[in-house]
Amino acid sequence: MRKDSLMTRVGLFLPWLMIVASAMPASSAAQSLRAAPAPTIEDVDPGVDHTARDKDLPPELRRQSVFYRSEYPPGTIIVNTADRFLYLIRGNNLALRYGVGVGRVGFQWGGIHVITRKAKWPDWTPPPEMIARQPYLPRFMAGGPGNPLGARALYIGNTVYRIHGTNAPETIGQAVSSGCFRLVNEDVIDLYDRVPIGTKVVVEHR
Repeated sequence: MRKDSLMTRVGLFLPWLMIVASAMPASSAAQSLRAAPAPTIEDVDPGVDHTARDKDLPPELRRQSVFYRSEYPPGTIIVNTADRFLYLIRGNNLALRYGVGVGRVGFQWGGIHVITRKAKWPDWTPPPEMIARQPYLPRFMAGGPGNPLGARALYIGNTVYRIHGTNAPETIGQAVSSGCFRLVNEDVIDLYDRVPIGTKVVVEHR
């Protein structure tokens, strides 16, 4: 092909490319140039049992009573996705604080719901949206130590999100999930025993 013919075609194509680029929102254009955000730590595969590592949880992520002012009444659960803590309001400016793993960038959310269901050693059926992103996941996994939902699950409203245990305690304090909140099994059992169905859950994403 002649050089002058190639340059002519490039010259005709460039204005169209500039129009398309200018029509894209700045954020979309930037996102198209980089990979999807990665979790802050690699997650453990379903079926792998790392629950013995609960003992390695750092002191600041362990369940503890803390000073906490809140406008919500005792018994309310507050999840702060930025700080990666879950608070159970106790009254008198006190709360029980639990370290949690939260959704990675792009999968974090906020809102007010209630606990609609509770389950011990729940089975896990990944939702279709998760299967679409991670087609290698099992379509069903019975409850047990290697199950990603861990020892207990508290289901949030009519969403696909849960507060649950984990087979990967090393991910507590990290942003790794698809939007659920995970605690070490000892802590999720403690929370499960303290809160009834109907408990208000406030998710603060800031």
